[in-house]
Amino acid sequence: MNRNYTVAIVGATGAVGVEMIKVLERRQFPVGKLVLLASARSAGKTLPFNGTTVTVEELTEDSFKGVDIALFSAGAGISRKFAPFAVKAGAVVVDNSSEFRMNPDVPLVVPEINGDDVKLHKGILANPNCTTAITLMALYPLHKAFGVKRVIASSYQAVSGTGAQALAELKAQVEAIVTGRPVEKNVYPHQIAFNVLPHVDVFLDSGYTKEEMKMQNEARRIMHLPAFTASVTCVRVPVFRAHSISVNAEFERPVSVEEARKVLTGVPGLKLVDDPAKNEYPLPLNCAETDDCQVGRIRLDCALENGLAFWVAGDQLLKGAALNAVQIAEKLIC
Repeated sequence: MNRNYTVAIVGATGAVGVEMIKVLERRQFPVGKLVLLASARSAGKTLPFNGTTVTVEELTEDSFKGVDIALFSAGAGISRKFAPFAVKAGAVVVDNSSEFRMNPDVPLVVPEINGDDVKLHKGILANPNCTTAITLMALYPLHKAFGVKRVIASSYQAVSGTGAQALAELKAQVEAIVTGRPVEKNVYPHQIAFNVLPHVDVFLDSGYTKEEMKMQNEARRIMHLPAFTASVTCVRVPVFRAHSISVNAEFERPVSVEEARKVLTGVPGLKLVDDPAKNEYPLPLNCAETDDCQVGRIRLDCALENGLAFWVAGDQLLKGAALNAVQIAEKLIC
């Protein structure tokens, strides 16, 4: 469709919101007008876009007049309250929070996997959890080839997943430690610098956290695979950007390393980095600020029948959030 669109970003001053602005510009999304929305305390700030600056406005119920697409990244509570107003005003919402992900009337989309589901929207589309999206970039091609049954996984999640305050806290803690000053902690319950926390999101009665259950629950919807199961441990690590996931996957059909590498070669949005002899494997440092996820350390799982073990990494703020949201918007206007 050859036209320009009025695009709103809710949560524009947050870590993901800032990335959304950059992605829209870098991918030359046909933005006729960009509306930046945030809380009252952020109103009046300016952010760069396409060689000019855009002033941030306070988010209100009346913010969406004339908006075609509204990208939300301000938390579930804000999405719950304001997404209906955006839809009522005629906008299509692409929501990055957890609010609508399990709503059967809201498509949950990774464009490379189930992009056609975008057509089923009723005004709102959901962006999946960052760890789920990055994992599925490697798991789904393997599923198409071998039929995945279940996975056991551990995530190594960067502080960017918590937001701008967590990024600042890690930096401040590192600086405090190397200069001999006391460490202050506000965002996490424990020091994150030079530490790992096996605690991401809220604990459930089962002992898992909400974050750990998202991979199973969301992957079922994205892959259209209701019997899929996943046992996941999510760990916060002192990395600024990019999540990594160690995956042990069991398939219905026999697998081999050679076949898996062939399947994973040339997948859009995924780069095969798998030469251990040369110390080449996915690193979060190499994935930071890049669109493609990376997969490597591919080997036969010695404890699972028809099993593969592999390691996948990707930028949480991009494929795990802002990039995926803009790709959904691109599907909307195709």
